Amino acid sequence: MSGLAPDGLPKGNRVWADGCYDMVHFGHANQLRQAKQFGQKLIVGVHNDEEIRLHKGPPVFNEEERYRMVAGIKWVDEVVVNAPYVTTVETLDKYQCDFCIHGDDITLTADGKDTYQEVKDKKRYRECKRTCGVSTTDLVGRMLLLTKNHHTQDEHIEQHVERARSLSTDNVAMSPWTRVSRFIPTTTTILEFAEGRPPKPTDKVVYVTGSFDLFHIGHLSFLEKAKEFGDYLIVGILSDQTVNQYKGSNHPIMSIHERVLSVLAYKPVNEVVFGAPYEITSDILDQFNVKAVINGFRDRDSSIVNCPLTSIDPFAEAKHRGIYHEVDSGSDMTTDLIIDRIINHRLEYETRNKKKEKKEADVAKALNLIKVEE
Repeated sequence: MSGLAPDGLPKGNRVWADGCYDMVHFGHANQLRQAKQFGQKLIVGVHNDEEIRLHKGPPVFNEEERYRMVAGIKWVDEVVVNAPYVTTVETLDKYQCDFCIHGDDITLTADGKDTYQEVKDKKRYRECKRTCGVSTTDLVGRMLLLTKNHHTQDEHIEQHVERARSLSTDNVAMSPWTRVSRFIPTTTTILEFAEGRPPKPTDKVVYVTGSFDLFHIGHLSFLEKAKEFGDYLIVGILSDQTVNQYKGSNHPIMSIHERVLSVLAYKPVNEVVFGAPYEITSDILDQFNVKAVINGFRDRDSSIVNCPLTSIDPFAEAKHRGIYHEVDSGSDMTTDLIIDRIINHRLEYETRNKKKEKKEADVAKALNLIKVEE
């Protein structure tokens, strides 16, 4: 154990982080990236479905999906399944962890108590910064609202804020932790996620492309299979406009910057291309010296709308060169299936979001973190 953590205190050897990690997104990944800076090894506890239903409401992803998604994040060394919802000193000792790290928001039990109170009292708690502008609650809200405001111009954000605010059962106060805000990407954030190394001359470069919206277990499984074809995996991320052109409706749910960070957080990925062309051209293949182009055959999108792109075979050049391969990810999960889960259980998730906001707002009022309107 050596060096100082971001908070200026000594680093630990094994350090603990825990959570639901439902609909794992780049905000979760950023918290885990920061947590890893506090110690040599990061141990992540993931709550089971029963615990989440009791304290928050129904999870979008089941526990097995969530365990796999957290294990795939490149800063995670070990995953502890069935982690208790309330973090205790006993848990830290059981897994030989010096302390736990959590974001600077609050996590509450079903009866409104701070889940980290015990470890805070025993000085076994450290804090990192929460990633503003994204949360599972917010992503669920985007799907329920069925708007495009998450990837339109800034002047429309107020309408999104007002509509999302109406989901709250308390019309005089909002939680300072669960609220609609706009994620502001910076080069620093992207560099913190990026591997930052070019391929070696001897590396076999593999290329895949797609929207990778609401990054899920199907995406992760596909990228793991693709990486098996070489040494260095480049992922082309389609622009918001391209995805919306062939998918229509409010797609993509996440902006390109959000989708890029989500993909960069995972172990198989070495590099991404922002706004990659829909068609994989000779320019792309030559510039990156691509030796294999991989496509999955499970995630055939049934919701593609009629548009000029549908008449293009994006893999034509790769097929011509004999470097095109198809793989079976082994997962039937798709972005559309996630959206269907949310829409089909709309009332349950709206109720979940309202309850979470209300509990947090009550605590925030008690702590004088928000001003109540008269």
